[in-house]
Order: sequence, then structure tokens, then C-alpha cells
Amino acid sequence: MWRTRPYSSPKISRLFATLLLVIAIAIGPFIFYDNSRGLQQRAMQAVTGLFSLSPSPTLKKSSTLRVKSHYAPIAVPSDSMAAKWAQKTVVIPPQRRGCHLITPKVLKDIEQDLAGFKCGLAHFFLQHTSASLTINENYDSDVQADTETFLSRIVPEGHSAPWRHTMEGPDDMPAHIKSSMFGCALTIPITDGRLNMGTWQGIWLCEHRDHATPRKIVITLNGI
Repeated sequence: MWRTRPYSSPKISRLFATLLLVIAIAIGPFIFYDNSRGLQQRAMQAVTGLFSLSPSPTLKKSSTLRVKSHYAPIAVPSDSMAAKWAQKTVVIPPQRRGCHLITPKVLKDIEQDLAGFKCGLAHFFLQHTSASLTINENYDSDVQADTETFLSRIVPEGHSAPWRHTMEGPDDMPAHIKSSMFGCALTIPITDGRLNMGTWQGIWLCEHRDHATPRKIVITLNGI
């Protein structure tokens, strides 16, 4: 006669217990009307323990992960990090109508102040409404001539032009429009005491009047 030994499996036991727990959770509120947070937390802990890979039958207390951070400020001399300002007005002599590279002239006037900045910004502001500033080609002068040709063709000029503001000459209103097209201000980064422009970049003063006057550029340097 065969004697059978009761068969038990941890997986089947856990599955059966889980099934009972799910049924209890589903019908519990209808029987006991207990919606307390404590009961819900205990039920969730029980489910977590049943599906845990740990062989221990008891539930483990949750542990809090603690992360330590260490901040060590770098000592930097206060005088080297103090923000500095410098401002100078550069006067450009009257130029013929067209686009002119003025980088050498500007650098000559501000090089001493510029050398005192490790990192910063240089702001250039033209105090006129019939000229403009822009950054463009610093090598081939044909680019300057072609740019003037473009401006003359895109903005009509003369007595047949539809402008109302003509009291200062037929070239005045077109000069105002061209000034707004290119703008009157530039901002260039300063790095190690120099203007950090590209290899082929230069500062242009674009003169839009036939009979120009001296042009003033306020240059403001800011940085450390």
C-alpha cells in the first residue's frame, strides 16, 4: 500500500495566501466599513512580503536611504573676482558713404582698459541715427562695397522715393532706414584682455549719409 506524504510548495502557499488576501481586501470595506490608513498600510506590507524574494517569513522594516553631501567652497581672492567697469567714448572721423572697418581704431583707443579684463563683455553704442554698426568681413574690402550696393538698391533714394521726411536732403530718410536695419549697438565677449571675435570678423561703421560728420561710439566694458 502506498503511503502519500502531504505535498507542499512555497510558491503554491504564497499564491493561495495572496488569493485570500485579495479577496479580503475586496470585500473588507463592505463588511467592516474600515477605511483607516493603518489597515491599508498593513495590507500593502503583507502583499509586499508575499512577493518578496527574501526567504524570511517575517516582514522587514523599511529602511531610509541616507545620502551625505559635502560642499567645499574654493577660496578665490575677492579682488580678482570683483566686477569692474570702464567706459570711453571713441570718435570716428568723418567717413565717405559706405561700410568701413574700424576695429584697429577702436582697439587702439581701448587697449589699455581692455587688458584689465579676464572675462567680460564689451558694449558698443553709436550715438547717431543715420549710421550703423555691424560685425562682418575683416579681410576682403569687396564685401564692404557689395554691402553698400545692396543697401542702396533695397532702400529707394531720390526725389521719386515715397518718403515724407526730406527736409534734410534726399539721402537722410534712407539713412535712417538703413541705420535701423543694421542697428546702433554691438556686444562682444572679452576673453583674456581681448575682444573674442572670430578670425574673419571685424567691426564696421556703416556711414549712410553723403556728407558725414564725426561719429561717436560709447564703449562700455564690464567683467572681471
